Amino acid sequence: MILKSIKSVFEVKDIRKKIIATLILVLVYKFLATIPVYGVNTEGLGAIMEQQKGLSFFSALMWGWLSNFSIILMGLSPYINAVIIIQLLGVIIPKIGDLQKEGEAGQKKITKYTRWLTLPLAFAQSYGMIVLLNSLAGGTIIDTSNLHVILMAMTIVTAGTVFLMWLGEVMTEYGIGNGISVIITAGVLAGVPSVIMNHISSGNYPLFAGLFIATLFIIYVIIKFTEWNRRIPIIYTKTGRDEKSYFPIRINQAGMIPIIFAVSLVTFPSILGQLLSKSTSATANTIGTQLLTYFDLGNPTWPFIVIYFILVLGFSFFYVSITFNTDQVAESIQKRGGYIPGIRPGSDTADYLAKVSNHLNLFGGWFLALIAVLPYIMGKIMGQSIDFIISAAGLIIIVSVILDIVRKVDSEMKMFDYSKFK
Repeated sequence: MILKSIKSVFEVKDIRKKIIATLILVLVYKFLATIPVYGVNTEGLGAIMEQQKGLSFFSALMWGWLSNFSIILMGLSPYINAVIIIQLLGVIIPKIGDLQKEGEAGQKKITKYTRWLTLPLAFAQSYGMIVLLNSLAGGTIIDTSNLHVILMAMTIVTAGTVFLMWLGEVMTEYGIGNGISVIITAGVLAGVPSVIMNHISSGNYPLFAGLFIATLFIIYVIIKFTEWNRRIPIIYTKTGRDEKSYFPIRINQAGMIPIIFAVSLVTFPSILGQLLSKSTSATANTIGTQLLTYFDLGNPTWPFIVIYFILVLGFSFFYVSITFNTDQVAESIQKRGGYIPGIRPGSDTADYLAKVSNHLNLFGGWFLALIAVLPYIMGKIMGQSIDFIISAAGLIIIVSVILDIVRKVDSEMKMFDYSKFK
């Protein structure tokens, strides 16, 4: 049945071209990941990544290209940060907020602002990343005292991020699905073979089998969770007769953003602790040791797990409160002659939608937070550091992107079937 469905998809010329284009561009992305920055000593960097658990965890968030100091060292992290900043500015600055309401024309301007903001963010972040890696490696990676050398490295890494952003946009235009999301997914999946080989080489097959089954189960749960939504009934009367429709509100409205925010915060104390612990100052050394004790990502404490859980839950509510404008939705429904049965149009509708959204987001935020901390809780119970075959955050990314691609392929297939009757 599955093979038949795949065959029918590839029989459609347009879809086949888009899939092939996507695969080619993903291969370009993977090729870029193998190219180290010129003039950088990457020898032993992989071993440092294994020793520094906090940095290793951060590397997973950056899709793993720290270990070979690739020209796409930062991945799309600066671009994602720029997207988040622009969304937050939309709440503070009315002009940007108005652009978000202007449909396609406004979105083009927002995309332009996001691109320009990505450039300085990438340049600044490249300096911090280079100095951090060099410090942890004992100054053996790059000569940070040489301004020309470090500027060249920063320029190359920044250009890599900008090129990756462009590659994602090309993939969106000529490929299948959202190019940025596909690249992120490819980066997450890139680390899976090494994880599997590490488990196999360790010879602990029962643990590997258990984690594999747990990963499949979590994927199933995430799929169901991602697809769940509450349909709000809406009656439209403009046509002269009542027409019933539905406004769906997903349980997971925030997607991966809360976990990205939370990871950035909980990882920072560990990385800062690693730097301070190397200081010659006794006070800084003590502070660094304490940070490493309580924010050890290799062996997380219960306070760390609780803080991580609360941050994911809190950011889930924060992000949805910014992105889901109930007043705007209520106004749009009213303008089109619609109303929710039993609810007065206008402010009452907005209040009702906000109440439903908060109720659903409570479940969604708890689910995201639980998935994020589940490997740590399992590690505490079993007495050793473990994770799924794919990180919990990575699983949510992969499932969301694949479901989006499946929907778009299904939509293309329906359009193809319809065109045969023209």
